[in-house]
Order: sequence, then C-alpha cells, then structure tokens
Amino acid sequence: MSGPAAGGGDRSRGGRLRAYPALPVWVVEDHQDVLPFIYRAIGSKHLPASNVSFVHLDSHPDLLIPVNMPADTVFDKEALFSELSIENWIMPAVYAGHISQVVWLHPPWAQQISEGKHHFLIGKDLSTTTIRVTGTDHYFLSDGLYVPADQLENQKPLNLHVILINPTEASNSQEENGEVASAKRLKLNTDDTASTASPSSSVVPGDLDHSTPSLKKKEVQNASAPNKAETLSKCSAATSLRNSECPIREVVKDVCQVLQKGDAYVLDIDLDFFSVKNPFKEMYTQTEYKLLQELYNFKKPHRNATEESLLDCVENRVHQLEDLEAAFADLCDNDDEDTLQKWASYPGMKSLVQLVHSLKTRMESPDYEMIKFG
Repeated sequence: MSGPAAGGGDRSRGGRLRAYPALPVWVVEDHQDVLPFIYRAIGSKHLPASNVSFVHLDSHPDLLIPVNMPADTVFDKEALFSELSIENWIMPAVYAGHISQVVWLHPPWAQQISEGKHHFLIGKDLSTTTIRVTGTDHYFLSDGLYVPADQLENQKPLNLHVILINPTEASNSQEENGEVASAKRLKLNTDDTASTASPSSSVVPGDLDHSTPSLKKKEVQNASAPNKAETLSKCSAATSLRNSECPIREVVKDVCQVLQKGDAYVLDIDLDFFSVKNPFKEMYTQTEYKLLQELYNFKKPHRNATEESLLDCVENRVHQLEDLEAAFADLCDNDDEDTLQKWASYPGMKSLVQLVHSLKTRMESPDYEMIKFG
C-alpha cells in the first residue's frame, strides 16, 4: 500500500491525504483486530503508508513478534491478519514500513519494558527469514527476538518511547486545577496520558494536517486533527502552564515532540490501561504459580553484555521455551509418571514434577494447553 504523507510528505503523485468528515472511532474485542482498520485507512489514503506515529495506552506493550512467521507475510495482509494475536500485532506493521514511532503510555503496574527512549532496527533475519530486532531490552531478549544488525536485511528503524502514567494522580491533579476538559483533550493527544478519558476526545499529531484513528479492544482510537499549527499551539499552551503538581504536562510535551516527527498518528487505547488482572493467579494456587515462575524464569544477561553474550542468552532462552512447549504438548497426550520424569530430567525442569502433581490433585484433567500457550 502507498500514499502521500500529510503535513509535509511527498505530494508529487497527487496531493494530500483525505480527511474523515467526523473523527472515526473503532472498538474491537481482540486487540489485534484493530490492525485491519489501520490498513484500511492507509489504503483509502486517510493515513500515509509510512512514518505513522502510534500512541499506545495499554498495560501491555503488544510489541512481540510472531516467532515463526516468515517476514514476507507482512506483504499479504490477509495472511498477516491470520497470524497475529493480542501481544504481537504492532511490530509487523513497523517492519512493513507503516509505523516509525511508537509511544507506549503505561500504568505503574506495567513494567515489561524499561522507561525512556529506545532506538533500534527491525528487519528480516537472514538465517531464519523471520522478523527480528536489534533491541536489547529484556522484553525482546526473553522472547528470543534479538539478532545483531548485520544479520538483518530490509531494516527499518523504530523509535520507541516508554512513558509511565499514573491515571489517579493525573486525574486528581487536573480536578484540583479545574482543568479537566482541556487536560483530557491533551491526554489523548499525548503518549502517556494516564487519565485518558473520553472516546470522543481527539488526538492531534505533531506534523499533520489530518489524522486518522483506529481502535481496538474495548478501546477507543482516534486519529484526526485540525492542522499542525493549531496542534502545536495547543500543546505548547498546555506545557507552558506552571505545574509542579502536575507532571502529566511534561508527558504532554514529550508526546507532542514525538508526534512532530511523524506525518500522521493513531491513538490506541486498551481499557486494561485502567484496570487489569493476571488470570494465572486465579487459575493456579500460589504454590503452582511460583513453580510456573521457576520453570519460565529468564536468566538476564549482564548490564554491559557483549554481542556474543546476548546471542548466547537468546539461544539458551529459545531452547528453554522450546523444551517447555514440547513438555506440555507431551503431557497433553500422556501425563503419566514416566513422561513426567523424562521431562523433569531436562535442565531447569525439576519443578515440573511438583507442578503436575499439584494440578492433578485439584483437577481430573489439567489444561496443559493453557500453560503451553499462556
């Protein structure tokens, strides 16, 4: 798909992006189901085909990658959509060249990726033809997604901004200052607005004449906006207020700066940004949960690890995950003592015996599939 960028992109092939008559909002149940709406907006030239900024409010980064999916799948959208799930739908759009900046605004309990700015490459792994990244955050290492830059072709840069938002503090501060209405609009315009509020609020990108929204999972996504000058003046007016009591203003400023780098934006809000629970803590006893943590424990590399150490870390992690997947698949077929002891003899798998025995005392047929894919 192709299309000119709004607010300063290539207009030589016929002009500007189209504008929606009213700000569109899409609501979906499964998060990955928002991507077809984004692609449709690109195809209809309401969004540019490249340099889109993505503002993502969620308790989960959703920045993993379908581990075994061939990279070229991203160029067949129907095949791509069938491969995606809730945790891995954004990065394929980055590799396809559509998204260049991602702002993840997260609540205090979500700590999957370290705070700050991350700049890395995404591309096709020459050895496996799958999508991989040069990002060295534990989030990517623990899923076996890291490779060195010289092992990637068709490289695309990604600027990832991870920003903490405290919805309660932001809301209280705005109410105290009597600025709730304007703050809500700005929040939806910025990456890490914690008390992001109404679905009708619009988000304004930094460098764009028209913006397009997309939504997901009981979420509201908006993209659309007046124009660059108006957007920037609103941002700067908000950030110019003295606000030692309202750090959300700094967040607004940071988000506006990111949006200036893109030609359009998408605002993506998952309701679990506001409240979320861990289903595994309800499905398993405290002891079982601890045993699962031991089995899936990720041995982190040293802070200043060399490339060789990072590759060793990833290789060991991939083997660990493959062994666990194979073990639980085997237990689905037969969870007798012989099968259990066979897998328990593998390195790091000793806890499997106690886990399975505990599960079998509580239920007739433990759901090993749930553990394998959970």
